[in-house]
Amino acid sequence: MSETSGRWLNLGIAAGGATAVLFAAFDLYQWAVAYASDHFHNDFTFYFIAARVGLAHGWPSIYDLHLQQGELDALGSHITVAELARYISPPPVAWLAVPLTSLPYSAAYWSWSLLLFAALALTWYLASPGSTRLRLIFLAAAIGWLPVIYGLQLGQPAMLVALGVAVSYALLRTNRPWLAGIALGALALKPQLAFLAPLALLAAGQKRAFAGSVISLGALAVVSALALGPSGVSAYLDRLSYAAGVPVNRELTLATLVGNLALTRAIQVAIAIGSLVLAYRMRRRAPEWPYVCALAGGMLATPYVHLDDLLMLGLAGWLFLRTHPPAWTWLYMLAATLAVEGEPIWGPAPVIIAELGALGLLSVAALKHDHRDAEEHGSEAEHDHGLERNREDVIVDGQPQAVDIRRT
Repeated sequence: MSETSGRWLNLGIAAGGATAVLFAAFDLYQWAVAYASDHFHNDFTFYFIAARVGLAHGWPSIYDLHLQQGELDALGSHITVAELARYISPPPVAWLAVPLTSLPYSAAYWSWSLLLFAALALTWYLASPGSTRLRLIFLAAAIGWLPVIYGLQLGQPAMLVALGVAVSYALLRTNRPWLAGIALGALALKPQLAFLAPLALLAAGQKRAFAGSVISLGALAVVSALALGPSGVSAYLDRLSYAAGVPVNRELTLATLVGNLALTRAIQVAIAIGSLVLAYRMRRRAPEWPYVCALAGGMLATPYVHLDDLLMLGLAGWLFLRTHPPAWTWLYMLAATLAVEGEPIWGPAPVIIAELGALGLLSVAALKHDHRDAEEHGSEAEHDHGLERNREDVIVDGQPQAVDIRRT
């Protein structure tokens, strides 16, 4: 790199860092203002009241709208249960809030927020790419990105799901596939955000990781069903069915462009299958790929999406950048990031188009490097015996790299 190019690069990094810090500071200020104006208009309020309903009336009652309204009134929230103002999350979300019910509401909200901030920091530590300087910019940019700060303000568990995926990835790349699968138990908090991840691991040949995810998610599903009982399960399914019919829940899905809901569902199924095919084709590559395919394809295939859910695309972007893609892809990712950031201004179409474009680029990448897959497959067999004797982890740029990534 020439001296002039180096100066321009440093100038660009400095400008990006300054912009990211300014956006982060502004978003944190807006969060404080929103909370000061109304303490209760956030999703954590509903996790909190669901926990209180469960403790007072039993877990089968947490989807009872009358009991929810009673707890909202007891808090003095002035919130009325409505189509978007009700608890419809899986039981583990309410269980997470149980320890906070002994606190005053404000203390509980900020304790929950601290948990989400810790999840963001750990996700960043495990998944963000590049050198230390660049990673710090990514952290500031994440806080300044609308889906992330909006999710934090609402108290959404999406950040905990993102952490589960990041932990799963970190464990897989250090040769701990069983634990990598178990970490995906975090999907139980909001399954639609990364529901393709276990299947993508299976398609990529990570059978032990897939089995681990089945064990953790299956155990949580069984415990949830036992806690709810038949009446609670029925009420939960009714709430999900109702939510699926609310138009605003589909605004950021393909239904916006397609129109016909039945056709949309068929296309989403095809996208989900196509994403798993991509994961299969990339099965001999770095461990980032199945997660990238699952997140990018899954956000297009999921039945409903809100703005804060799009933080999963940011995680997919971080993991993608760790694969050292061509430099021009940074420009595409910047454009996609801005499309999401400006969604309240120009609507969902640019976001959906950016997602479709990303899936197209992944498809091209899967086809383009087939010859490299064959070479890696041959070298894997050649070095297998030596790798079996040496399972140490090495550090590259402060990030652990697995010496032996096995696909079983």
